[in-house]
Amino acid sequence: MLALAALLCGCADKSEPPRAIMGADADRGLAVMDRVGCTACHATPGVDWPRGLAGPSLHGFADSPMIAGQFPNRPDVLIRFIKDAPSMASATAMPAMPLTDAEARDVAAYLYTLHD
Repeated sequence: MLALAALLCGCADKSEPPRAIMGADADRGLAVMDRVGCTACHATPGVDWPRGLAGPSLHGFADSPMIAGQFPNRPDVLIRFIKDAPSMASATAMPAMPLTDAEARDVAAYLYTLHD
């Protein structure tokens, strides 16, 4: 009986609800990423050129449980990381980005649309 219960728990729906960011706009986020050059370092769905190879691909970002392999993939953490990654991960090659809080929220909203 215990084995059956464990098996059934393993089949439970573990999908997370979409990460909504109040007042953010994913389309604006992609435009911000294009303007500040995120795609020069990151391969980004919906962007054919440039196809960045210096940073990790952003394909499936929304499905990742971690940011930079170190931080929980939550909106508040992501917004902070987008704006100033070096303050969180000193070894990162990602520079602090010249973004407003609203722009960082928009970028985060776009990243949360990227599912595998």
